This record gives sequence, C-alpha cells and structure tokens, in this order.
Amino acid sequence: MQDALLDIGEVVAHTGLAPSALRFYEQRGLIASSGRNGLRRTYEATVLERLALIACAREAGFGIAEIARFLSAGPGDEDLREGMAAKADELDVLIARLTRMRAGLRHAVACDHEPLVACPEFKQMLAAKEL
Repeated sequence: MQDALLDIGEVVAHTGLAPSALRFYEQRGLIASSGRNGLRRTYEATVLERLALIACAREAGFGIAEIARFLSAGPGDEDLREGMAAKADELDVLIARLTRMRAGLRHAVACDHEPLVACPEFKQMLAAKEL
C-alpha cells in the first residue's frame, strides 16, 4: 500500500474523517492530494500518517494554524520550539487532571458512600494539584 494511491473514499474509510474535512485540510495546506481519478481526489498512502498526526494534535488542543506551522517547521525554528515546550507543559497539567479523574471514577465504581461525590477519598483524588 506504500506506493498505492488512495482515493478520497478510501482515505475516509481508513480515517473516519468526512470528505469535507479532507478538503478543508487541503485548503489549509495540511495535506495535499496527488491528483484525481476521474472526479475523485487521490492521495499518497502516506497521507494516512499525516492525518493521524493531525488528529492527535487536534485531540491535544492544537489549532489548525498551530498544526500547519508545526508541519512546515524546520529544526532552526526557535519560536516554534518554545511554543512546543509550552504546549508540552500544558499537556502535562491536563494529563495529571485526567489521571486524577480516572482514579476518582475507578474509586467511585466500588464506593458505597452516599452520595458518591461526597466521598472524602473521591474528593482527595480530584483535588487540584499543580505539577
């Protein structure tokens, strides 16, 4: 599949993205089609890796402009590196919060405190702790 061209329907099937999302990403310069097969856009198979990176970045809270800048940056882009370090710090805080929430939910599953959210152990797990 490495050298194969995928039509837009195949990319949609692999990624779950809507065709309009692919066209939007193309307009923003995040991906590029390799041409057309009739009326359908075609893409290199490597677009799947690019789309996985974009999806991960979007889930982590990156905006389209941030992703575009990241995808086109070189190793000498110091401003981008500083921004990436700041974003990594933000993600550390978010991960810590989500980890506490997960622990609290797992505790709540077995807890018999009435109501569950008043449980001292549950409250302690969710207490804000900065890194």
